Amino acid sequence: MQEQENSDEAFFTARGFGQIMGFGKRPALIVVDVINGFTNPDMPLGADLDAEVVVINRLIDECRKVNVPIFFTVVAYDDASLKDGGVWVLKQAGSATLRAGTPAVELDKRLHYQKGDSIVTKKYASSFFGTDLLSRLVAHERDTLIITGCTTSGCVRATAIDAVQNGLRPMVVREGVNDRSKAAHDQSLFDLHAKYCDVVGLAEVMGYLSRLSEEVL
Repeated sequence: MQEQENSDEAFFTARGFGQIMGFGKRPALIVVDVINGFTNPDMPLGADLDAEVVVINRLIDECRKVNVPIFFTVVAYDDASLKDGGVWVLKQAGSATLRAGTPAVELDKRLHYQKGDSIVTKKYASSFFGTDLLSRLVAHERDTLIITGCTTSGCVRATAIDAVQNGLRPMVVREGVNDRSKAAHDQSLFDLHAKYCDVVGLAEVMGYLSRLSEEVL
């Protein structure tokens, strides 16, 4: 398996994939769907994200120091028959657990969320689709989106792809995202870095944030 991964990486690198776009000057942080329905391993859509929550909180705290906007997304369905989820809910029986007004769609209480922080409610994978996230980022004059949350192969991936398609620099934090499947997680990070975003380490992101000043932001 490792030999195949090395072979794939060498092939893509030789073809010019995986170029580094780098951070911009005005970032925002997004915490994708770190809600009880996804962080409780006993729920149909849940997984163990304990380590990732710790990393995300470190990033939240650092962003607050330098006045970087923070956005939290939740996925919740209001319609009793899930029609607001379209045909997508037909693929996942667990979608029925994400009912608006239930504990499943509440932010994980371990997050360093503060009253007044921006919450974006979505129905589909991308944090941009059917929401006002792009308008909020434009209003804040952001050029970079630091991406954390879950799941790597689903909502994180879709958010990163839509970010780059909307002219933002997506930076997916390796230690701040995860998936129910390690294989899906690893392959998604590989493919995202090859084509759509920079997959960056926590230390690199923290260093970048520490160099920012509130005056610049």
